[in-house]
Amino acid sequence: MTTRLKIGTRKSAMALAQTEEIARRLTAAVPGLEVEIVKFDTTGDLDQTSKLLPHGGKGGAFVAQIRAAVLSGELQAAMHSLKDMPGNEDTPGLVIGATLSRDPPGDALVLRDGVTLEALRQSRGKGFKIGTNAVRRAAYARRLFPDVEVIHFRGAADTRVRKLDNGEKQRLPDGGAVGPADALIMARSGLDRVGLASRIAYEFTAAEMLPAAGQGIVAVECAAQDWQTRQILSSIDDPSAHASADAEREVLWVLNGHCNSPVAGFSTISGDQMSLTASVLDLSGNTIIEASRTGPANRPRELGRAVGLDLLTKGAAEIIERSRPR
Repeated sequence: MTTRLKIGTRKSAMALAQTEEIARRLTAAVPGLEVEIVKFDTTGDLDQTSKLLPHGGKGGAFVAQIRAAVLSGELQAAMHSLKDMPGNEDTPGLVIGATLSRDPPGDALVLRDGVTLEALRQSRGKGFKIGTNAVRRAAYARRLFPDVEVIHFRGAADTRVRKLDNGEKQRLPDGGAVGPADALIMARSGLDRVGLASRIAYEFTAAEMLPAAGQGIVAVECAAQDWQTRQILSSIDDPSAHASADAEREVLWVLNGHCNSPVAGFSTISGDQMSLTASVLDLSGNTIIEASRTGPANRPRELGRAVGLDLLTKGAAEIIERSRPR
């Protein structure tokens, strides 16, 4: 008996590559399964100018429309980059049915022709413009290159690299523009997915730039009561990646961070133990609060909760509140 599963995704090259990988794994794991990929023009993809905040952050910009289609029964599942899923709020009726094995979680530097990492470092970034839309990356960039100018830079992974190479300016909602950029900070995994790994000039270590919670993890969401789909998705679930997702997202939940909060979190598993480090930065990058703990790998949410509470004890709430849009 043939079973059909409709999975929703954004139309970007990276999102489609991730969704096609899910489809390949599902059809290999479940005999007779047919997977239909349904493409969405999300608000964040249609508007390549505005900052994400007016759209409700990444959740409103990239996730909300596809989630609504799952809740209505139009889709059985939705593909998300886990770091785009809001971690400080629940979506009643939905669960993460599967996470793929984690891709390289770190951030990478992409340079335009004629710019070198040595020049960036020696100048402390003075005279250079680094493009990113992520407040976490912006804060770490200011910490690593104190005199750099960080500019708002939007677009799918391949689009951003094209704009960098062509010297294009980034349009702003008020009709102005910034740039062009001399460098970009992007997710290593995203560059891999769109075939641009060769453009990586430098990979930041976790000590230099702690990844976003869930970065490098592809999540598949489905309706909580759709037991058939949950069973199908469980066939491709990676338990280690799922545990890391639970731990890192628990930090976001405890902190009640918003989309303008520079919050980072990254976990590793060794044997039956999980280590988790999380940080909160102010937007300037001058102040950073960090907490680390190790605990049983089979209790990831408890570890995430403990690290989140450690950050609150150290003053994270005040930093998050200062960064909250007025």
